[in-house]
Amino acid sequence: MVFRGTISDAPDFDPSVDAETLYNAMKGIGSDKETILDLITSRSNAQRQEVIAAYKCSFGQDLIEDLKYELTGKFERLIVSLMRSPPYHDAKEIHDAIKGDGTNERCLIEILASRNNQQIQDMVAAYKDAYGRDMEEDIIADTSGHFKKMLVVLLQGTRDESGVVDADLVQEDAQDLYAAGEEKWGTDEATFIMILGNRSVTHLRMVFDEYEKIAEISIEESIKNELSGDFERLMLAVVQCIRNVPMFFAKRLYKSMKGLGTADNTLIRIMISRSEIDMLDIRECFRLRYEKSLYNMIKDDTSGDYKRTLLNLCGGDDDLAGEFFPEAAQIAYKMWELSAMTKVQPRPTVHPAPDFDPAADAQALRKAMKGFGTDEDAIIDIVARRSNAQRQEIRQAFKSLLGRNLMKDLKSELSKNMERLIIGLMLTPAEFDAKMMKKAIEGAGTDEHALIEILVTRSNEEIQAMSAAYMDAYKKSLEDAIRSDTSGHFCRILVSLVQGAREEGPADVERACADAQELADACNAESDDMEMKFMSILCTRSFPHLRRVFQEFVKCTNKDIEQIIKKEMSGDVKNAYYALVRSVKNQPSYFADRLYKAMKGLGTDDRALIRIMVSRSEVDLFNIRKEFKDSHDVSLHEFIQGDTSGDYRKTLLILCGGED
Repeated sequence: MVFRGTISDAPDFDPSVDAETLYNAMKGIGSDKETILDLITSRSNAQRQEVIAAYKCSFGQDLIEDLKYELTGKFERLIVSLMRSPPYHDAKEIHDAIKGDGTNERCLIEILASRNNQQIQDMVAAYKDAYGRDMEEDIIADTSGHFKKMLVVLLQGTRDESGVVDADLVQEDAQDLYAAGEEKWGTDEATFIMILGNRSVTHLRMVFDEYEKIAEISIEESIKNELSGDFERLMLAVVQCIRNVPMFFAKRLYKSMKGLGTADNTLIRIMISRSEIDMLDIRECFRLRYEKSLYNMIKDDTSGDYKRTLLNLCGGDDDLAGEFFPEAAQIAYKMWELSAMTKVQPRPTVHPAPDFDPAADAQALRKAMKGFGTDEDAIIDIVARRSNAQRQEIRQAFKSLLGRNLMKDLKSELSKNMERLIIGLMLTPAEFDAKMMKKAIEGAGTDEHALIEILVTRSNEEIQAMSAAYMDAYKKSLEDAIRSDTSGHFCRILVSLVQGAREEGPADVERACADAQELADACNAESDDMEMKFMSILCTRSFPHLRRVFQEFVKCTNKDIEQIIKKEMSGDVKNAYYALVRSVKNQPSYFADRLYKAMKGLGTDDRALIRIMVSRSEVDLFNIRKEFKDSHDVSLHEFIQGDTSGDYRKTLLILCGGED
């Protein structure tokens, strides 16, 4: 195995000298923390074990106990954890995850999904030695259902590691997984557990490729569709680790530090456990995915001696290099390849209501708004639980039966965000998009993010319908409105997109290579020429074709298209191209990020929240929900619940369609 860690054996190592240095650093009042952290982070774990033994021989004391006494807080936890051997460190993490009232399921998932057979067997033995208990029995007592069964399978540490692949078995496993999930009503979880818990990494990678051909969606999408809760999280973690262990840890590290507060236990556990294995790969994956080095994220998110120790384990700042790593280019290529292969089945959260009676709904809405006060619950229950086509029938029935304009009545009875949300739901998708474009353009400032979001994510048909609705409602062409409110290259991008003339159809491999080369050549041109060339390809080619172009672009340049856009462009132009690339790569993920930004921090961008929840509820809001949970470790339902209130919240939660 190629060494990709940041910590290795120190040359000219003398455990007795190190033991004395540590003893002197802790002698007297106060301790020399700098000496302690510099010494411990410049020794391998095997060398630290020798230092522990030498310390006891020389001073008759337990080094770990002395460190615990001298140090405090997170710094103490980090240094003491570094002194434990990997099996005992993992054993303690598992023990801490299941002791007491609650269970830290994410810790169990992370460790058991990512360790190889030997690591698991050593950890189980260390647990028995340290706690006098059987790890399997303790996990069984603390977990339940299919989640428990899969943990027990992984705990055996008996995954096939032969490296031998049987092509017939690959085909059979892919077919069995398909039959166990997508092909039937309900899910045969035992098949997923047996195959994902026992087959070799090489074998499973081939199974996942074969599965995608059969099911026309990725194994990850199937798991999100078929499973739920901790079991879903565990199976996704297993798949991620089969595909790319460093990327799995890069995501875990990012989640441990983003937002308010830091999940220090996760941060410590990963930085220690991977420092001698694949920290260099994790750093590359991190920078590739998050446009920021792991080093800088740690630097911004931690402080003091704790920070210095973590940065020593990290081993270097990749942002200083400024360029893309060859290894990271390979990862980027793989990501685009996966994006090109994955066929996501869009799944809505709002469906047509059965036994629908537009006349009865129209009468019920009139009753809810008649007289003193308004029955908001009745309005929500009808409007949020009907499809858009059914709502249009209700609008018509309201006028035919009662001679009244439903939209006017709703506006007069409701207010603020609740009114905006309900009216948004009652408009046709084209009318709603046109109104959102009008709101983004009118007034003193322009909401460029809204213009970008709508125009990069709608199909040709949707853009053309929106343009017609805009002309009908505001007696002005949408293109003219955009031209009068934006300028320069950003205006040209929007005008190109608003034509609704993007090519449709699959990738043309030969043309994709030529397009990629043209983009690569444009990166060396003047800024204006570069932006025009990007527009001529990014705004006109089909999404499947662009996935192939971006994949080939990595081959041509050893760089990822996202990084070029971030580095070479600025302002609204950069935001537009970046949104386009994100949307091409994974549209539900793009919307999940937009929703997260709309609600995180102080204040809520209600316009963005309403726009996405209304426009995606009958398209792919279920997929967006799953991406939201995967990216942010919190459900969309939970986020909406914590960030909104009253009838507005109630309506949004119905559209959301459930807790993940």
